[in-house]
Amino acid sequence: MTADKLKLILAVLLVAGGIGGFYYFGDKPDLIRVAVVLLGAVLAVAIAATTATGRGTWEFFKGARMELRKVVWPVRKETMQITLVVFVMVILVAVYMWVIDWGLHQVVRAVTG
Repeated sequence: MTADKLKLILAVLLVAGGIGGFYYFGDKPDLIRVAVVLLGAVLAVAIAATTATGRGTWEFFKGARMELRKVVWPVRKETMQITLVVFVMVILVAVYMWVIDWGLHQVVRAVTG
């Protein structure tokens, strides 16, 4: 358990070092600065993946990907119809809220003079 914690701390330090390197190399080309950040992030992920938490996270993403393959996605026609229904409902709710707001404004105006 202690080794995993040390690895995770090292991973965080690598990310922080990459970000620090981005600012340290402020006078260098942007490509180098971004490469330093990416290198820190890649090394951090590689080290974190060797921990129990990293392995569990990897298994979670593998399972999520497998479930994503089982999804039956709607065809274009269904997508367009659902999108149209959403737009119409948004407009109807907006008009309803505007009418309620206008009505309450008139009531408050009548009461307060």
